[in-house]
Amino acid sequence: MNKHADLAKVSSDQISQAEWQARVDLAAVYRLLAHYGWDDVIYNHSSMRVPGEPRMFLMKKHELLYTEVTASNLVKVNMDQDLDEKSGVNRPGFTLHGGVLGARADVNCAVHVHTEKGVALSGLKHGLRMVSQQALRFYKRVGYHKYEGITEDFDERARINKDLGQNRALILEHHGMLTVGKTAREAFVLMKYLLTAAEIQLKMEATGGELLEVPADVCAKTAEQFQHHDSGRGSSDWPAYLRMLDGIDPSYRD
Repeated sequence: MNKHADLAKVSSDQISQAEWQARVDLAAVYRLLAHYGWDDVIYNHSSMRVPGEPRMFLMKKHELLYTEVTASNLVKVNMDQDLDEKSGVNRPGFTLHGGVLGARADVNCAVHVHTEKGVALSGLKHGLRMVSQQALRFYKRVGYHKYEGITEDFDERARINKDLGQNRALILEHHGMLTVGKTAREAFVLMKYLLTAAEIQLKMEATGGELLEVPADVCAKTAEQFQHHDSGRGSSDWPAYLRMLDGIDPSYRD
């Protein structure tokens, strides 16, 4: 493991049980993103609000690979400060995640990626189309944000938050994807579905054939079904994801 992974570590006996669990879950998100190939060396970020400290959140240390992230080496930062790499966190990541978590009290976790299929979809004028069951999770639940350059300026936060609104996802044009959730599980699973929907749509469009759009009433019904699923029995898949990670490399729990 890179020497940077050992910097500023905390132990489970120094913090609340709730914060430690949040750290384990966020570290798992980073490892899952790496497992599926959605990481970008040290770039892209995911974040988690600290339980009991609503203006504080966790994100990975700037220098770390996703496979080096553990519960103990996540960095706790104040979303109201003006931070950059000198504080150990990536400036664009801090800007984006601090802004979203600061504006949405119902959101505890956010996942952001720059995958090729996600960026490809983000550059299509018509955006995400309701042509797969995977896409239907996001029917009238996805926003779009115009590209403004690298996300470093705090004044962009207000425009990002306006475009995200109360949606579950945001497509950042020419940039990538963002999903948000009450839990790490929700934010991660939404990203998994969003990227799958993007890949399916791109493959369909590449055929040159006419696409069959799902009727609006069926879209609305299915989106509601998924919302209930995610708040109920759907959460049973998170322990399964963790078991999968434990079989690959359980060090994310350290």
